[in-house]
Amino acid sequence: MKKTYKVGETLDVKIEKIVPRGYGLAFAENLTVFVPLGAPGDVLRVKIHQTKNKTAFAEIVEILTPSPVRIEAPCIYFGRCGGCDFQQLGYKDQLAAKVSIIEDALKRIGKIALEAPIRMIPSPQPFGYRGRAQWHVDARRRKIGYFQRNSHKVVDVVHCPILTDEMQKTLTGLRRDMDWNASLSEKFEIEAAGAGGRASVYSTEILEPTEELSFEAAGERFFYSAKNFFQGNPFLIEKLIELAVGGARGRKALDLYCGVGLFTLPLARKFERVAGVEANREAVDFAERAAEAARLENAEFAAEPVDEFLAEQLSEGRLTDIDFILLDPPRAGAEKRTVENIIRIGPPEISYVSCDPSVLARDLRRLLDAGYRIRSVTAVDLFPQTHHVETVVRLEKN
Repeated sequence: MKKTYKVGETLDVKIEKIVPRGYGLAFAENLTVFVPLGAPGDVLRVKIHQTKNKTAFAEIVEILTPSPVRIEAPCIYFGRCGGCDFQQLGYKDQLAAKVSIIEDALKRIGKIALEAPIRMIPSPQPFGYRGRAQWHVDARRRKIGYFQRNSHKVVDVVHCPILTDEMQKTLTGLRRDMDWNASLSEKFEIEAAGAGGRASVYSTEILEPTEELSFEAAGERFFYSAKNFFQGNPFLIEKLIELAVGGARGRKALDLYCGVGLFTLPLARKFERVAGVEANREAVDFAERAAEAARLENAEFAAEPVDEFLAEQLSEGRLTDIDFILLDPPRAGAEKRTVENIIRIGPPEISYVSCDPSVLARDLRRLLDAGYRIRSVTAVDLFPQTHHVETVVRLEKN
């Protein structure tokens, strides 16, 4: 008789490897177990908190035999705070785990066997790198920090070791100056970004105007604020641009999900015309401002959803002579219709920048089935101490 398992049951397992979402993978009789905060080689006593068919999710109760690669986490909040989930690993082992995560997603979801190994670009600073953050506030309990793992309780974080100095000063200042009794909401969020010694803060509970920031990389100057998306690791932005854009040239290019123009401006230096498409109107305003400041008259922008833009342009018989498409979609990936329309356009080259290997694998499978081939896959560690990883895939049409 096959063994069955119940929520609350404990069992001893060994972590075989790290898989997508940063879980440690382990096996028991007739059961696959996913365990957060594990290290490859750990022997653990875990408690099941969720089961589904032959799969269970469990939490560590006791480390019976620590893995040779397990280290003591340097952050005092690690394990409770939901922000970091890789501090139990040394930095080299974090990088190896992330390459394995990408390989696993490509093979399992995309059925993709790579011809060459994935190149990993480490962060120059594994700590003190994060130039933007979202902080949660519990005004009644006077706490500010990050959500506790698997809950919406706020962990009161005095010092966060992954923040840049200017971001840590911003967090400290908010904690010092917060008028806890003036908040209209018991719980709310604060978006924060820092660059050049300045900080930008946005919240529905903060009346002061959100300050604008600027950042220089790859010879361009970009504008943004805490209200807009901008890459959070300033030490790797220039490298990311190089990987996504380098070597591309031609007449016309599209930059889809362009944000504030991080890739649009460098593309405008290489193509006769480039169009950036972004649904967020304020981000487009920043992108247009950057292009104007750079005197790039060959860059234009559309403030509308990418799938709607492509569908409309194709219905009008346009976009038939695009040489290069770059897409950097949000974590959910590109819409199915967007990928289908990219295939209809059929550019000779595509650059796909992704922050989710599983979604990337899904979309790559569609492109490969449509006649594209992968030229290179590069991982960029924009998010040290977490399982998140940026991946840049360059494709060409057979």
